[in-house]
Amino acid sequence: MRFALTCLAGLALAACSGSNDDDGLSVVTIGQPESIFEEGLRLPPGAQMVRDATSSGIVAINSEGEVVPALGESWIVTDDGRSFIFRLRQVTWSDGDPLTAEQARASLVRTIAALQGTSLGLDLRKVEEIRAMTGRVIEIRLTGPMPEFLQLLAQPELAITRDGESIGPMRLQREGDTAILAPVPPEEMGLPEREGEVPGVPIRLRALPGEEANAAFAAGGAAALLDGTIFTLPLADTGPLARGTIRLDPALGLFGMIVTNEQGFLAEVENREALSMAVDRAALLEQFSVSGWQPSAQIVPGGLPGNPNVRGERWPGMSLDQRRLQARARVTAWSRATGQNARVRLWLPDGPGSDRLMNALSLDFATIGVELRRVPFSQGADLVMIDRLARYPGARWFLNQFNCTLLPGPCSPDADELVTESLKAGGAEEADNLLAEAEGALLAREAYIPLGAPVRWSLVRSGLEGFSENSWSRHPLYALAGVEPW
Repeated sequence: MRFALTCLAGLALAACSGSNDDDGLSVVTIGQPESIFEEGLRLPPGAQMVRDATSSGIVAINSEGEVVPALGESWIVTDDGRSFIFRLRQVTWSDGDPLTAEQARASLVRTIAALQGTSLGLDLRKVEEIRAMTGRVIEIRLTGPMPEFLQLLAQPELAITRDGESIGPMRLQREGDTAILAPVPPEEMGLPEREGEVPGVPIRLRALPGEEANAAFAAGGAAALLDGTIFTLPLADTGPLARGTIRLDPALGLFGMIVTNEQGFLAEVENREALSMAVDRAALLEQFSVSGWQPSAQIVPGGLPGNPNVRGERWPGMSLDQRRLQARARVTAWSRATGQNARVRLWLPDGPGSDRLMNALSLDFATIGVELRRVPFSQGADLVMIDRLARYPGARWFLNQFNCTLLPGPCSPDADELVTESLKAGGAEEADNLLAEAEGALLAREAYIPLGAPVRWSLVRSGLEGFSENSWSRHPLYALAGVEPW
């Protein structure tokens, strides 16, 4: 599936100079200026880009969204699908010491322990054992088969480190609010010198609020603007047609509203379902002129690799008007029984796209007699809008986002137990059935109002190489810089 802006279909946009000079290639991302320099395990998108450029895991995701070798030069998967065995490259740390399998093992064990209590930590429960087999060979043993494990292992958080140091294709230097990422020569990582090869150009990365980021791109001050969301999509003004083009990823993930309050009107499952029944998903993004977007009332999208359990419609045989009629009857019954009007509070991120979404959802809820109010802080909301990219193409990622240890509102212990059981399933069919049952249990709790897939957009100068749309919205900075890290 591909997204496109219908208003730009068929336009051929010419290249524009001015964004690539002697100082390097200028790139902007949407965010607060300091966000690209954040450290730790939970990083905003800009900081993830920096980490992806300056550190490496055993495998990586390239600009096409494919898993490729990184510090691990090759690997094999055992016949039972439970063991991944990697041979590490002969690379060195900054002091000349070689990278060893024991160092890689210790780094992964340390990171996995630190990630406990997070959704990524839940994803990593599939890892049963990590051991160094020889000086350069490491084995990761799983509780059961997981074909998408390499995708999970390629996450920036799982970069291999030693005493805070990492090995990566680029080196970070800060200059005010600009992150300067310079290519690291192969010989500095212990790799053979590549004679005659162009080493790539430096990247000058800045994070700016949405309007400023778009203005910088439109004025020719950047070759690319990365990490736009539905909340900032109305800002995607390319200016004169020669200045650039908008690119939309066929993103996979979650876009909807989490129920964070189980009191009042939202105390009853039927009322939470009524809100979901009222939403006109098909019309929700029409105002953004996005074609190819697929609305969904499900948690796990259909068509995932190895996931044959595709659910049918949530309310089969019911039109939108019929759904709303039933939902309004529930609201009316609740109001008569309590003597209260039905009101819910929603938090959305700032941005002109949020304003449009708020208006559309307010009208949808009004059709069933519910007043929707916007609140400035997520802590005081009954519903919180989320917009998350999937880490890997598996049902377990989607279900882990709603684990009871992570949610402030209603959840499903039964669903969590079924997901846990799936970790040690004897085969793919058994695991898929358990996960499908878990999704059903979670849907029955109405803890989440799904809307569809997330939207990710970028502005990219015509002629700029190293950028490709992909389902993970991963656009490595080293690829834009023309760096071939391995």
